[in-house]
Amino acid sequence: MKTSNIFKDIPSQVKEELFEELLCRDGLKIERIVSNGHNSAENEWYDQENHEWVIILQGKAILSFESGKDVKLKSGDYINIPAHTRHKVSWTTPQSKTIWLAVHYS
Repeated sequence: MKTSNIFKDIPSQVKEELFEELLCRDGLKIERIVSNGHNSAENEWYDQENHEWVIILQGKAILSFESGKDVKLKSGDYINIPAHTRHKVSWTTPQSKTIWLAVHYS
């Protein structure tokens, strides 16, 4: 069994949003995402085949949904996004890193 730390090996400079797969099994993927002022392109929407549960471990973010709803998240906040719910990242903390834990499941 291998142990690690969710805050380990984060680069000091994050030029592009960082996605790191931590675990992948049938119907399940867990990943760490590191943002630093990153957001989705204006017309870019995630429309995923699987459900996604995300928690903010550090920092802040705003998720926008095609329905027009914006959800502000801070450390400790989590949300479950049903499959095919079009959404995007509108804002993440520019002064410090935002660390997400995302669980994709069928």
